[in-house]
Amino acid sequence: MKVSKVVLAYSGGLDTSIIVKWLIDTYGCEVIAYVGNVGQEEELDGIEEKAKKTGASKCYVEDLKEDFVENYVFQAIKANAIYENRYLMGTSLARPVIAKRQVEIALKEGADAVCHGATGKGNDQVRFELTFMALAPQLTIIAPWRIWDLDSRSKCFDYAKKHNIPVPVSKDKPYSMDRNILHISYEGGILEDPYNEPSEDMFILTKSPEKAPDRPTYIDIDFQQGKPVGLNGKKLSGVALMEELNRIAGDNGVGRIDIVENRLVGIKSRGVYETPAGTVLHVAHRDLESITLDRDTQHLKDRLAPEYAELVYNGQWFTKKREAMDAFIDDSQKNVTGTVRVKLYKGSCMAVGRKSDVTLYEPDIATFDESTLYDQKDATGFIRIFGLPYRVQSLLEKKRG
Repeated sequence: MKVSKVVLAYSGGLDTSIIVKWLIDTYGCEVIAYVGNVGQEEELDGIEEKAKKTGASKCYVEDLKEDFVENYVFQAIKANAIYENRYLMGTSLARPVIAKRQVEIALKEGADAVCHGATGKGNDQVRFELTFMALAPQLTIIAPWRIWDLDSRSKCFDYAKKHNIPVPVSKDKPYSMDRNILHISYEGGILEDPYNEPSEDMFILTKSPEKAPDRPTYIDIDFQQGKPVGLNGKKLSGVALMEELNRIAGDNGVGRIDIVENRLVGIKSRGVYETPAGTVLHVAHRDLESITLDRDTQHLKDRLAPEYAELVYNGQWFTKKREAMDAFIDDSQKNVTGTVRVKLYKGSCMAVGRKSDVTLYEPDIATFDESTLYDQKDATGFIRIFGLPYRVQSLLEKKRG
């Protein structure tokens, strides 16, 4: 395969650090490193210099945080999308925004190939490559983990040592970590035994519930058409809101989960996640829908939410199906405007108040006291009609003996 110029999705981690050298040696090609900044924080320190020292001809460091939050994270919040009812998909949502910009840079640079460092066992290879195929099918896709003979982390470390390539982890650091503004994920190493409890010193975004404040913290979250727009009465950009909410919720021990999930490729994988802001926003948004959506629309959304989550998890962001589902979701959110009060306490997150100028909640109907809008006698006829099939079935069964 002839390749002259490759744009590599570069993180500075073990895999992509050695991939730069491997690409040059294998294809004799120019390698352009590309880093999509979706909130990795200190992981990005010195990354451009490191990429060039490793052999990259240049390194793009692109700030994608606003795009990531506004167009991917908040869309998943509006969809109530949670994979297998537990995973808030911090990695799943980040990959399409990163891969999209990678394609744009490849086209700008006149590259004939794109490359990623995802393994052949995981979901990320699918997420990157479906995006490449959807946006620029003419580009060659290089997936080193499915080609080279470096089929273990130990061999990757040995390769790095042989070629004097500095890597940020060692054989002594027994797990891998992926961070963005939505979450931090921890996988591999000691976590591969699902019975091993993660060490407390592993966590970065959240305090342990035991060390969280002894008094609850109350926060108000404002939504406009399903989108989070403010915190405690202050209007904030999406990025600023996520950063502040990560801090507040993290201080209260909110957002940790430890799960075994089903990967697309058929492997069960144990992952530990910190998603403080995302946890609070999912709870608050679904609660606001309870007073602003009619029953049938809400029930349809609830049925579609797992399918939307599966679509995102499986890397199918750039598809007609997702666009069609978003059209319904966006229309359903036209009246999801209001404020939700959330109580945070030692790892728990509970909606304790909600209000909206377009609420469908009518106290006169809901009250247990006397009501002028609802006559309880009307329920008799309703129940008789609603239960008619069961009455008929029972009568006929008795008649037949």
